[in-house]
Amino acid sequence: MSGHTPARVLTVAGSDSGGGAGVQADLKTMLALGVHGMSVVTAVTAQNSLGVQGVWDLPEEAVRAQFRAVVDDIGVQAVKTGMLSSARLTAVVADLLTGIGAPVVVDPVGVSKHGDPLLAEEALDLVRTRLLPAATVATPNLDEVARLTGVVVTREEDMRTAARAVLAHGPAWALIKGGHLGAGHDAVDLLSDGATEHWYRSPRLPAVHTHGTGCTLAGAIASHLALGRTVPRAVALAKDYVTGAIAAGFPLGAGIGPVDHGWRTRPGAPEGHPGPGS
Repeated sequence: MSGHTPARVLTVAGSDSGGGAGVQADLKTMLALGVHGMSVVTAVTAQNSLGVQGVWDLPEEAVRAQFRAVVDDIGVQAVKTGMLSSARLTAVVADLLTGIGAPVVVDPVGVSKHGDPLLAEEALDLVRTRLLPAATVATPNLDEVARLTGVVVTREEDMRTAARAVLAHGPAWALIKGGHLGAGHDAVDLLSDGATEHWYRSPRLPAVHTHGTGCTLAGAIASHLALGRTVPRAVALAKDYVTGAIAAGFPLGAGIGPVDHGWRTRPGAPEGHPGPGS
């Protein structure tokens, strides 16, 4: 018997050979949340728990061909972009997203968890002028906010200024991730469309193994948007999922381990967290 076709989500991002971030994290997140994940690989990294040892961009025609193969035949209910690496690939992806007709989550990945650059300086203007205007939700962390807008966030109150600065580049919603503030008992994120604000607070966890957090959050938001949820609800459910994944992060190699994308399936997983159908 034929099964029901799940909602389909496409990630356009780099490959993380260590499996903690990038396309690999996105596909694990999508599986955990009950959607069918598909991928366009923009770049290949040699990467492990200690950092990024090398980056190789794919040819523009390879990125276009992957995208068209998926979108023209299978179709998508949401798209998430991550590591785009170069100015030319940023321009290619921006072109491909034109008229996509599905929610787009833009994670403007600039550097890795270890501080390795993942977006060329010359690509920043294209992110501002071409990619952010295509976004349903943009999900910059505070370092990415500073790099894209010049706004430096040092207090929770500054996150409103950051949201306005990001929204000025055209996304429908900006999710300012405050995890890098590093103060207080809560990790605080602000979602704004310029007219309404939604603040999300979760306990700040003393976690060491947090590789892939940003990719996982953006992938989870895209998954919930594909399932038909509103942006504020999608962000709330995604944050809940990521909080559990961070709490369950595990050691891998000699450096920073990944969050656990399958934490809900592990014995003893906390109860009360919404599953894929919630």
